[in-house]
Parts: sequence; C-alpha cells; structure tokens
Amino acid sequence: MEQVKEIDINEKMKTEALSRMRSLRLMKQVMDEFEESGTIYYSERQNKIFDGILYYLENEPAFVKLAKELEERHGVLIYHAQLTHTYDGDLLSFLYVSQYEDEWAYEREDMKKGYFMAYVANIQDPMCSEFGTIGIAPRNGGVTRTA
Repeated sequence: MEQVKEIDINEKMKTEALSRMRSLRLMKQVMDEFEESGTIYYSERQNKIFDGILYYLENEPAFVKLAKELEERHGVLIYHAQLTHTYDGDLLSFLYVSQYEDEWAYEREDMKKGYFMAYVANIQDPMCSEFGTIGIAPRNGGVTRTA
C-alpha cells in the first residue's frame, strides 16, 4: 500500500512540474523530454544577450550529482535549473516541486508574481547554498533569474 502512495505522489509531482514548466513557457522540447524520460535542462545566463540558453543537465556531472542528492535528501522533484555567473561565484538554482501538496496552492500564487521555489546551490561556496523563492522569467525558450 505504501508503494502505491509513493507512485501516486510522484505522478502528482510530475504533473505539477509540467504545469510550472508551461507557466514558464519553456521550449516544448524541454517539456516533452521531461515528461517522457525525466530529462532536465538548465538555462544559463552568460550576459544580457546570451540569456536563457538551454543545456542538458547531464552534460555537467557535478550538477547531476547535486540534483540527485537534493531530490533524495529532501523528497523534491527538480524540473529545471538556472545557472547565473556572479562576482561571488556561480549560482545554480534548481526549480523544484515538493511532495507537500498542501503548499502548492500558495506556491502557484507566488508563481503568478514571478517567484518560484528553488534551491540555490553556490558552486564555489556550498555553505552559502539555501532554499527559498527566486524571481524567474521566461527567456529564449529557457529562463532567466530576475531576483
């Protein structure tokens, strides 16, 4: 019986993730690959012109390792990530859906204002990584970080 509940919540989380991806207007291929095989992309901001450029997360083994650890340790489903280069180092923001359905309605209200639940991993200084909401907007088929 417990396994049935786990499968049920995993399917609900995936459905919620796809809904969030649609709200971000991610490229159709990104959503299709996530739905079919669980493939995760990340968007990168290199500068104002090259913003929202999409890459496979699997191309970066260190990013994949971080994503798997996050999903296993915290029971979340990552559906997209965003990489920003800053003066203080690289920030990899993992957009996720939690397993707590009762929080989704509040999160959807925040998403209408452009704020999404994320775990922001500071690549150079992991002790400065944290959960929270970040500003995200659609850009070039991917996303850009706004706050």
